[in-house]
Amino acid sequence: MNRPDDRLASALRFSTELVAWVATPWALAPYSWLLAALSVVVLIGLPTVFSTPGDKAQVIVPVPGVVTVLLVLLQLVAAVVAAWLAWPAGAAVVVSVLAAATLVTERRRWRRLLSSAPRQAG
Repeated sequence: MNRPDDRLASALRFSTELVAWVATPWALAPYSWLLAALSVVVLIGLPTVFSTPGDKAQVIVPVPGVVTVLLVLLQLVAAVVAAWLAWPAGAAVVVSVLAAATLVTERRRWRRLLSSAPRQAG
């Protein structure tokens, strides 16, 4: 059963992912529509395909917990950097605070992901 802090971490993580999915192509579009489209494929596709067994209900390609943590970090960095490049400073500050809050609330999940041996789906 999820604890309230797990739900908060999930909500913050998903909010930051949404920002990354919007801000990254927005920031890249003036330079290359192809890079903008590719960024969406990478930011949505990689975490959909690669996940750690026990962390998600459906696992397509099982990966160790460190990969899941790195994919979340990719989303956080993309959200913050793209927000600062594409949006007004006030919005970028809000995104930065959101990403920082996500980092704080993700600690318990990351500890679990990094400390457990990869389990095979079965």
